[in-house]
Amino acid sequence: MGHNVEIKARARDFEGQRLRAEALASESAERLVQEDTFFNVVAGRLKLRKFENGPAELIQYDRDESRGPKESTYIVFRTTDPEGLKEVLARSLGIRAVVRKRRTVYFFGKTRIHLDQVEGLGSFIEIEVVLGPGQDTRYGTALAEELMLKLEIEKEDLIAAAYVDLITGGNSGTDNSITRI
Repeated sequence: MGHNVEIKARARDFEGQRLRAEALASESAERLVQEDTFFNVVAGRLKLRKFENGPAELIQYDRDESRGPKESTYIVFRTTDPEGLKEVLARSLGIRAVVRKRRTVYFFGKTRIHLDQVEGLGSFIEIEVVLGPGQDTRYGTALAEELMLKLEIEKEDLIAAAYVDLITGGNSGTDNSITRI
């Protein structure tokens, strides 16, 4: 199971923040086109992430819904048959929503800085501090806060909700009777 500390914020100055992330990066940026299909579940979130060119990942994750650095745990299952998996999950759980985005990922050591253009929502910046064995959330929180300063992310820019919650109007998706696409 993976473990990280993350923040999500509206991008106040997308181009400026992109340039700052690029200057901090320890390697070349990765550009991705992603489609995340969220399924109705009773705990956490479950999404099938399809990449424009290649396989997909089924990701189950749990995290607090608070502004600022927050802990997240996740499990990833990779598949080369995303359409088959999507059909099975849609029939058994129902589709909650689909989130489409263009993402540029910058790496600062093991930390990922995402600059996202989310269809229907706008521009965002995320920081994901990947925690290794023995590292606790205090380490991740301190690093996330340091990067917030370097990327000029203000506290009022922080958001608690996931993109799927913003799209669906804030419902956490834990009610299996809700199906939105």
